[in-house]
Amino acid sequence: MVQLQNIVILTGAGISAESGLQTFRASDGLWCEHRVEDVATPEGFARDPGLVHRFYNMRRAQLREVEPNAAHHALAELCRDWPHGTVTLVTQNVDDLHGRALRDAGVVAEEHLIHMHGELCKMRHSVTGEVRDCHDALQPGDWRPHIVWFGEMPFEMDRIIDRVHECDLFISIGTSGNVYPAAGFVAEARGVGAHTVELNLEPSQGATLFAEHRYGPATEIVPTYVRLLMEHAGKT
Repeated sequence: MVQLQNIVILTGAGISAESGLQTFRASDGLWCEHRVEDVATPEGFARDPGLVHRFYNMRRAQLREVEPNAAHHALAELCRDWPHGTVTLVTQNVDDLHGRALRDAGVVAEEHLIHMHGELCKMRHSVTGEVRDCHDALQPGDWRPHIVWFGEMPFEMDRIIDRVHECDLFISIGTSGNVYPAAGFVAEARGVGAHTVELNLEPSQGATLFAEHRYGPATEIVPTYVRLLMEHAGKT
């Protein structure tokens, strides 16, 4: 492995599943026993905002019952201790577990973390676009969950692509490899010559695009890989 500077890490539902959060979508097309079309589309929100708010209120309340796991903490420590360039966490998850782990490590989350699909603990004004913190239940009105729904553009795509184009190492953790545009990041990284690594419970749909693969529970393989990176950087 050559000398590494900039690292981009893409995370998906698999990293939070070991904290007890349900993954996004089951094989039967349901999300927490709801049709995705009813709770994760602008059309569903327009049709029944009360249902959508109840759904996200429930998920927001669930966050108070879970904690960041060893994988979240290992990545936070990598952000804090990496001695060379930058470490950027790009997450498809809307939970706050990365942010909490970063704060536990004494890291300013906003300097390292990009929530490309929004954040469960924030709300957005439907007219002005103003974003505020939200830790309590939302009711129908002028505010909506700060979540990217199907048919909407993910957040901060220009910043994400810039970071991917600058990286020497691209790591994908706990992702299915079938949700775009995130599934295309590995090809962007390969295009600039970055080393690409998949850390997952099992091979993703895009596994063949990665140069290196390690499979197993995120709480085991992520801390192990972070230790290897730090050893390679001369930080043990």
